[in-house]
Amino acid sequence: MGSKDKRVDAYIKKAAPFARPILERIRDDFHKASKDVEEDIKWGVPAFMHEGIVGGMTAFKKHVGVGFWHASALPDPEGLFPDGGGSFMRVKLTEVADLPGKRVLQGYVKRAVAYNAALAKDKKAGAKKVAKKRTSGKPAAKAPPELAAAFKLKKHAKAKAFFGGLPPSAKREYCEWISEAKREATKEKRLATTLEWLGEGKRRHWKYEKC
Repeated sequence: MGSKDKRVDAYIKKAAPFARPILERIRDDFHKASKDVEEDIKWGVPAFMHEGIVGGMTAFKKHVGVGFWHASALPDPEGLFPDGGGSFMRVKLTEVADLPGKRVLQGYVKRAVAYNAALAKDKKAGAKKVAKKRTSGKPAAKAPPELAAAFKLKKHAKAKAFFGGLPPSAKREYCEWISEAKREATKEKRLATTLEWLGEGKRRHWKYEKC
């Protein structure tokens, strides 16, 4: 549910007398357009938030400005914004009558809120795809039975601890090296070497790693 901020109350109170009713009207339209809009102060001026910045307002010495964060990407049926894609309305507001009708301004707010929501949804969907991609690679390395049995022995506790701290790819190198042995004698030799190297804190290809 949207909320108001006391800092915005203070900002309006400190504004010039001509600006206060304009700021109040803008504030009211943002909240009436969307119950989800919340207030904040950004760069020293009031901002209206929902899934990021929706828009904001600022009081200058002789006029008030109101704008939308993604104005250049939003429909502008009333032609309120500069053709160059500026975020602030082209009209410098000096009285409430300079503002577009309530339905018009609230319509812009609704479209801006919807745009932010769509961006947030796309961002979340993209993050899920990236997370899925990261976890959809090779399965975690599973120690072959011979190595798992050796890890149960107290004398190989150091080797087990070092193995447990290795990244999945480094674990897989040792596991595959043992499992791919064709002869039993070769497998036993590789197991012994694996336990020795792990106990010394060495990776499978430690000989080729740069110091």
